[in-house]
Amino acid sequence: MMNEETRRKLRLMNIGEFIDAIEVQQQDPQTIALPFGERFQQLTDSVYQQKYNDKVHRLIKAAMLRLPKADVHDILYTDKRPLNRGTMAELSSCRFVDDCGSIVLQGYTSSGKTFLGCALAKEACRQLHRVRYIRLPELLSEYADKSLVPGGKGKVLNKYAAFKVLILDEWLIPDLSKEDIEFIFELSERRFDTTSTIFCTLYKQEDWVKRLGGGAYAESIVERFAYNVTWIETGDVNMRQIFSHA
Repeated sequence: MMNEETRRKLRLMNIGEFIDAIEVQQQDPQTIALPFGERFQQLTDSVYQQKYNDKVHRLIKAAMLRLPKADVHDILYTDKRPLNRGTMAELSSCRFVDDCGSIVLQGYTSSGKTFLGCALAKEACRQLHRVRYIRLPELLSEYADKSLVPGGKGKVLNKYAAFKVLILDEWLIPDLSKEDIEFIFELSERRFDTTSTIFCTLYKQEDWVKRLGGGAYAESIVERFAYNVTWIETGDVNMRQIFSHA
């Protein structure tokens, strides 16, 4: 039996999970009969898995996903939906994060863009990347509010530049002011070639420059965000309608 002093030391070392794992072993005569090395290996595997699961849970919660239950295993593939299983499987591996690539999910309203973005974001969390979901209107509103505080602009930029994966939903939906465009330009510069961005948007790539006001800022933003990007068309099938009937 483990004494209280040993329990205290395990908790101080932040491996208190060993206490529960050992107690589970002690209730199984077959496990108790195993050699010490095998028992210790099982303990290590159990505690590692629990710590990994806890960290993934924290990352998913911190990501503030619009659809936290979205999962790549629940993606609906139909003949009417232009989604390629091979491409989605490749993206689900999250190699695009290691390559600092980005993804554009473009299609009609209710075609499942947000679901796909959140599902891929969850996979990034499972690979222990820091992720954040936010709608572009909310991001611009946050930036406007913080701009009223000394040093606030820089803090917002640093905050959203730091996420390894950033999901920008409703991309280019709002009409953009000069200040909005300058902010997006600075954000694109800080995230370029070091992080990954997932865009959920109604607009095709040829519309981006116009929606960004045209000119040098718009061209620079598109050049940075469209570099090393995988473009996925989600089509025009109304997924909300399909699942509401289901």
